[in-house]
Formats: sequence, C-alpha cells, structure tokens
Amino acid sequence: MALNFFDQFMSPTSFGIPLIAIAMTFPWVLYPSPSNRWLNNRLITLQSWFINRFTQQLLLPLNPGGHKWALILTSLMIFLLSLNMLGLLPYTFTPTTQLSLNMALAVPFWLATVIIGMRNQPTAALGHLLPEGTPVLLIPVLIIIETISLFIRPLALGVRLTANLTAGHLLIQLIATAAFVLLPMMPTVAILTATVLFLLTLLEVAVAMIQAYVFVLLLSLYLQENV
Repeated sequence: MALNFFDQFMSPTSFGIPLIAIAMTFPWVLYPSPSNRWLNNRLITLQSWFINRFTQQLLLPLNPGGHKWALILTSLMIFLLSLNMLGLLPYTFTPTTQLSLNMALAVPFWLATVIIGMRNQPTAALGHLLPEGTPVLLIPVLIIIETISLFIRPLALGVRLTANLTAGHLLIQLIATAAFVLLPMMPTVAILTATVLFLLTLLEVAVAMIQAYVFVLLLSLYLQENV
C-alpha cells in the first residue's frame, strides 16, 4: 500500500517512451494567442491583464538592467503555474514533483544570475561573500559559509518546489483513501473526512500558485543582487 501511494510520482511511459515531454508541452496549448483584432475576447483580456500585473509586480524591485528578464521570468511563472494546477486534476501527472526537472530549471537560471554578476560587477558580486565590518578572525569562516549558502540556492529552489507539491499530493491521496475505506463502516466520519479533503484541495490550489510565484520571486531576488 505504501508503494502504491508513490506510484503517482513515477514518470508515465507508453511503449517505453516517457510521456513527461507531452505533460510539459500540453499547458502551452491551453493559452489562447492574441489576435490582430482591435477588440479581444474576455479570456485574452483577462490573460493579458494578469501577465501585465505580474510583470509589473515582479520587476518593481529590479534595476532597469534586470528588466530584460521580464519575458523569460513571466514565461517561467506561467509554465510552473500551469503544471502545478493541471497536476491537481485526477489521473494526471505533475512534472514539477520530479526533483530532476526542478533542478534542471533552477540551476541554469541561478547560474545565469551569478555569471551576470561576475561579468558586470565582479567586485560587488564577490563582496557578498564577506559582509562589511567582519572581524579578521572570522573572515575565512564567513567566506566558506557564504560560498556554501550561494551554492545551496539552486538546491533550495528545486527541493522547496518538489517537497511542497509531493507532500500535498500524498496528503490528498491518503485522505481520499481514508474516506473511501470509512464510507461503508462509518458514514459520518467519512463525510467529515471528505470535508477535510475538500478544504485540503483548496489549500493545495493555493500552494500550487504560491510555490510557482515563490520560485520566480527568489530568482528575481538573486538577479537583483547581481544586476
């Protein structure tokens, strides 16, 4: 039984071909593309409003040099949000529960921010490794600690997203299984369990949106330090 709970996180395959590529490509089909008409429909108008508001909120603390990242960060946010939300549907697969995928997204973006900082302002980038006013005896220790914390950033990005989504999916499956088992024996308790399941599902919808936003927000903060 314990093994079956984790089967939902296995990458689906068909005839030996992994289907994770289809799961990652499908969200882009759902978004309508803007037309050349003067007046758009309500869906495209709502989509454009959401993207504009998010982009303004994301770029608010960034210098003008970081505004070049607006398109890629907004696209990443929409991509993660779509994968997280679609993964809450029954009989679907959530690619963002795979640590390998999240690390494949986190490491290149983090490395790009570090490279930009080392290229544009190497003194300031290296200065983050040693806070101002540090006692001489603590300088070697602080440099090691700050260097480790710098390299842990992409790992924290990937693990945070993976752990939150995996824990939510496991809780939903555990409580749903308990509700089905208790229904013939204790209907009242099963109804209460189903109510908890409904509330937990609403919570997981919020977690799916928040985790996508936090992922991109932390990347923008890393970018802010190096621009």
